[in-house]
Amino acid sequence: QVHLVESGGGLVQAGGSLTLSCAASGSNFRIDVMAWHRQAPGNQRELVAGIIRDGGSTNYKDSVKGRFTISTDNAKNTVYLQMNSLKPEDTAVYYCNAAGMTYPARSFSSWGQGTQVTVSS
Repeated sequence: QVHLVESGGGLVQAGGSLTLSCAASGSNFRIDVMAWHRQAPGNQRELVAGIIRDGGSTNYKDSVKGRFTISTDNAKNTVYLQMNSLKPEDTAVYYCNAAGMTYPARSFSSWGQGTQVTVSS
């Protein structure tokens, strides 16, 4: 089983920055894709940014392009989300997701517990 632990959320004023971190732990696993999702009250969970570990290809939700950056430290099985120029509409619980394989071969998709990001106007 792969366990994800997020950190870095908090309260920030509009225009400010936050960096979220998500560390994966477990045994005998390989992560192929890591991503950040978010869910605001009354809304469905949505994909914010994703990254493929081999090659580093990324994708972003249109509304965060140019403001958010996803990156990984593969040696530490950690994914980051650098969030700049934050807006009140970025307020949500942010969830980390990792997908890949455990050994013997079995696919997995794990979620973190979520971290609250609140942007005040």
